[in-house]
Amino acid sequence: MKRRVVVTGLGALSPLGKDVNSTWTALIEGCSAIRKVERWDVSGMATQIAAMIPDDWDVAERIEPREAKRMDVFVQYAIWAAHEAMEDAGLLEANIDLERAGIILGTGIGGIGTFEEQHRIFIEKGVRRVSPFFITMMISDMAPGLLAIKYGFKGINFTATSACASAGHSIGTAFDAIRAGRADVIMTGGSEAPIVPVSFAGFCQNRAMTTRNKLLEKASSPFDVSRDGFVMGEGAGVLILEELEHAKARGAKIYCELAGYSATADAFHITAPPEDGDGAFRVMRECLRDADISPEEIGSINTHGTSTPVGDISECKAIERLFGADGPPISSTKSAMGHLLGAAAAVEGIVAIKALIEGKAPPTLNLTNIDEGCRGVRHITETIDIDTSATMSNSFGFGGHNSCLVFKKM
Repeated sequence: MKRRVVVTGLGALSPLGKDVNSTWTALIEGCSAIRKVERWDVSGMATQIAAMIPDDWDVAERIEPREAKRMDVFVQYAIWAAHEAMEDAGLLEANIDLERAGIILGTGIGGIGTFEEQHRIFIEKGVRRVSPFFITMMISDMAPGLLAIKYGFKGINFTATSACASAGHSIGTAFDAIRAGRADVIMTGGSEAPIVPVSFAGFCQNRAMTTRNKLLEKASSPFDVSRDGFVMGEGAGVLILEELEHAKARGAKIYCELAGYSATADAFHITAPPEDGDGAFRVMRECLRDADISPEEIGSINTHGTSTPVGDISECKAIERLFGADGPPISSTKSAMGHLLGAAAAVEGIVAIKALIEGKAPPTLNLTNIDEGCRGVRHITETIDIDTSATMSNSFGFGGHNSCLVFKKM
């Protein structure tokens, strides 16, 4: 018999807020975090806007400045969100078996900011000026590594990388590890700090991002006929997963149960999904089977919904095929906070949990003229009340990687 897994802590740093509650409040109020990029001169780039974390975020509030200088920003984001999640779960002072406590975090491109900076130093100033911390700052596994050192978690520990599905696969793998008895507590989620010149240029050149710079907060319009690409975001989301009886024994607050997880591959193209959404359909179908619930029990879906021409149609066709035209309301929070790449599934998973326990589903912003290919599902363009026992969150990545999570009320 599989062990049951519950969520006991949440932490977030997003373009909409420095914690879970501020992010959630901004979402249900219909706020947008998209603005002009001013970190470098973007005048020669096709895309000049992004969804960046709040200007008043100060890493020194949670990390000593000397330590922060030896960390890439994606690690700083992860540590920030992890602190909130640990505090929320009551684990900062809890007496648990640290050998059965693990960390699995996702990131798509890890320390790319450090890589860019140190490469420039190498070219301009030579090898002797390259930082001795370059490698440990840049490699993608350093967030769970440093967090293990910080909190003493000695169990399972690694990073999952599957592009924009990274955090979804991290959460799902953590879920499976607890169900299988390999851990009792796992810190999981994802972190990403991609808004630096070289990665921004790369996404501009593969034409994945919007070029509607003058629209600013209206530029991300998932499922709308006018959409032309995603808006890049950044941040981190961290969840504390725990075996049910372990959580009960220590008197932990329980948000909900993580009831199902699935992963599939499109096996189709390096960046584009098949228009019929077969991979997305299969990952949602298998996730429902894993959760042992019917499609009718899902009360809302936080879609991948990136505002890309092919991707949005593919996902809508998959949802229509599985749930029918009278299925649950769907929305894309990327319309408000951009696409957090490898961290997206973590922050959006938190949104799905909040929707479940608060009884509200946030809207898709800027959806005024639904694309013909996206019309077979129930879109919401304003926050609505929902009364449901389960919610779903989808995340898909370049390479054809798909993940799906189902959260269920206790």
